[in-house]
Amino acid sequence: MPEIAVAEAAGVGLGGEQRPSEDVVLVLPDAVVLLDGATSMRDDLPGGGVFAGELGAQVAARLSAAPELDLGSLLAGAIRSVARGNGFTPGESPCSTVAIVRWDADTVEALVLADSPVVAFTPEPDVLSDTRLRHVPRGSYRDRLRGGGGYSADHVAAVRASARKTSALRNQEGGYWVAEAVPAAAHRAMRRSWPRGSVRSVLMASDGVSCGVDDYRLFGWAQVLDLATAAGPQAVLDTVREAERDDPDGLKWPRPKAHDDQALVVITF
Repeated sequence: MPEIAVAEAAGVGLGGEQRPSEDVVLVLPDAVVLLDGATSMRDDLPGGGVFAGELGAQVAARLSAAPELDLGSLLAGAIRSVARGNGFTPGESPCSTVAIVRWDADTVEALVLADSPVVAFTPEPDVLSDTRLRHVPRGSYRDRLRGGGGYSADHVAAVRASARKTSALRNQEGGYWVAEAVPAAAHRAMRRSWPRGSVRSVLMASDGVSCGVDDYRLFGWAQVLDLATAAGPQAVLDTVREAERDDPDGLKWPRPKAHDDQALVVITF
């Protein structure tokens, strides 16, 4: 079994309140699953972290029971089970990103649905990411933050309004795909595989970490791996968090929350 290191840290709610992380990481003998539950905008539905936890358990059970099953089919079955068990219907359900890395003696394979990337080092970084959500209009809250509005009650209202617009494009052609109550979304995931002998390491990250690469430009993925190897994956989380503390009102990097949940997995083969 490869060496696996995990670091996690909770962010804050939309109003800046402390609450448990909605990221979920599950480590199995021959696979790792990372999910990032979306912050709920509705009081009548369970939180994204609850959904991610239940979906992760279903995925892990299927990986253990049927390790030969196609990852897309496996994820579709897990989504269907959670949706049916809770009475969730499309558009009336919490949602979560999903990243899965699985390996055997010959192959390392990965699946990414929504914005939790996987990076394989072969030895150069090969990034498997799902960027479709980035191309969906996010509303005016970013302009408001750039104008100095800060993380106030008005910001929360602006984010909620943006989320309503974005959710209308969830699991739709021309929109974005995410684990919710549409099992077919699993077959829209990004997929890649590599010969195991060519893979030195794999990183898995929630967007509370990948923002340090994609948005803040604090480092590249090679530097993320170097820092995690030298000082542990928590050092990567700390670097991202420190940058956010230097931008407390979202002026430099407009974002829905001052601090998002963070999860980083380092798999060393």
